[in-house]
Amino acid sequence: MTDHFSLPLRPVIEKRDSSDSLPGDIAQINAQWGSFRELNEVSLREKIEAEKDKDPWAEEDEGDKEAAELDSSERMDLLYKRRAEIIQFALQAHMETSFALDFVSLLLSKHNPRQAETSMSPFLKTAAPLGSLNSEIVNPPPRSDASLKDVKSVSRGWRLQNFNNAASKLLNAGSRLETEVVAETKYWDEVLAVKEKGWKICRLPREGQALGVQYGFLEATPIFRDRGLAALRRADDGRLVLDKGLIPRKAQGVRVRVKHKGHIAGCSKVYRPSQDAESIESRILQARDTLFEEELFHELIREARILGSQGVTTRQNLVQVPVCDEQEILLDLVDWDQDHAPEETASSERNVLADAIAHSIRILLTYAHRQNLHRRTQLPPPLAPKRRPVPEYQILRPIMAYLQHKSHIQWLESLLSDLRRVLESAGITCDFHATHFSSIGTLQPSNLIPKVEALARVFLAPFESTFSGTLATPQSSFRVRIRTNPAVPPFGTFYEIFVHLPQFPDVQPPSHIGLQDEVAAVITHFAMLDIASTISLHNPPNAQGVPGKTGRLSWEVAYPHHGELLAVDSTGQSKKMKVNLSREELTIHTYFSSRSETFTRPIVSRSSTLRIQTWRPDLKEPGPSLVEFVAQASQP
Repeated sequence: MTDHFSLPLRPVIEKRDSSDSLPGDIAQINAQWGSFRELNEVSLREKIEAEKDKDPWAEEDEGDKEAAELDSSERMDLLYKRRAEIIQFALQAHMETSFALDFVSLLLSKHNPRQAETSMSPFLKTAAPLGSLNSEIVNPPPRSDASLKDVKSVSRGWRLQNFNNAASKLLNAGSRLETEVVAETKYWDEVLAVKEKGWKICRLPREGQALGVQYGFLEATPIFRDRGLAALRRADDGRLVLDKGLIPRKAQGVRVRVKHKGHIAGCSKVYRPSQDAESIESRILQARDTLFEEELFHELIREARILGSQGVTTRQNLVQVPVCDEQEILLDLVDWDQDHAPEETASSERNVLADAIAHSIRILLTYAHRQNLHRRTQLPPPLAPKRRPVPEYQILRPIMAYLQHKSHIQWLESLLSDLRRVLESAGITCDFHATHFSSIGTLQPSNLIPKVEALARVFLAPFESTFSGTLATPQSSFRVRIRTNPAVPPFGTFYEIFVHLPQFPDVQPPSHIGLQDEVAAVITHFAMLDIASTISLHNPPNAQGVPGKTGRLSWEVAYPHHGELLAVDSTGQSKKMKVNLSREELTIHTYFSSRSETFTRPIVSRSSTLRIQTWRPDLKEPGPSLVEFVAQASQP
């Protein structure tokens, strides 16, 4: 670039036509030494010598002596006089300055009346109208040819320099404009590429000239909805820069771990960003996913606080959800680059369970967003003085209900399997079967509701499963219905047991049972009742059980709820059989009672035990079946 042109501000010094200064020197000599004729060399040398020997401070000392000789009153008078003179000089200077300002203002009022009026005094405004004074050059002094030639040369050089500067500025502006066009083209191409991929482009609320991309969810919680808008800035080279604002730099995700018997047995896969992390698409996706994961964990914490009565605990960055006595679900928010190496005790089955839970909580949060959209598109409710609270999303409750329901199903299957094995070891054939896992909200085809929402509604409905089967006798049957309510009271899992025993038609269990121990006791008790009735039905045809006649004994159920049967032989002595059933074994005791009353509770003498038979599935040597044992015990 060319050097800046400097313009001097000093007045132009005009050269004199003659350089002779003799008349001026003569006038100065006359004023200082008197007549020129009296001036000679001798007098000048004497004057110079006198000036050399003279003390320069002598005059000042004489003035000080004179001032010291004055008394104090005269000094005060002199001080006041000097002060008055100074004030008078200042006032005179101020007045002259005011006159000069008024003169210049009145002179400028011819061309700029508004600006000149602000600096005029009030007296001048009333005395002289604006624009009444003007200035013109009258008969300017003629300039020489040399000065005119110099002015023309300077003017020409000034124009040439201005033209060069203007050309340089135009060239620089052209190159800068070309660079800006390339950068703007690149910027808008990337903005259009972002829009073509489905992202919403809009203006920023507080910056009308800036664009932004909406990567968040409009139906999310307000604190996360407002953070879902990022500015699309332009770099110097035209690249598109995503100003993510409050979004953390690292990608984060909710991790689900399954804890079994005190050890981490399974872990879900944590979100990892794509390899092309520098592309604008990858950065927008990372910002969206991270914001979604933060909202998900925030809603999990909110819901976990109201589930404290069900054993859910929260910490700073951890949610613990109990499933059963041996299993627990852990949820936390971690960075994608954190060490997620699986532990040695991890299994593929529980890894699948952790991944399923991770996908489920994300689906349920998306379903909650859709419900917010449906609620917002409908007519608003009437205004109320109190603000309606925002309910917690149902994310943990359906997961807990499903896992709890599945745990109860597995426990009931284990119980019925153990009972079947015990009964089969005793030679009793029974049939237990269960229906498939089902939900009350059955998936129904509908054109008004999308399939994804219909599936989520099924998952939010209470879960129900049914077990049924036959006992020792084909006529005896039972049915167990398990119902788990995730959000609708009564909460938790309840059992409904229905039993059909022909020998005891009026005996029915309680309607709702909530404890597993009570369910096991009820099912075992009714199986024991059915075994007691089976023994009484397997009497031989010729067994009359009448005293004085020969034949096999006939067993009758005396105390069914205690599993006791009685029989009387020909001599009138009563014989007793007691049935004990559990999920581990079946035990039958036979012994004589000390009293002969048939249906009066006898006093049992443990020393009179005749025989004991126990059936367990793990016995290596199988004993006689139940029918054979009863036949042997029926011998008189």
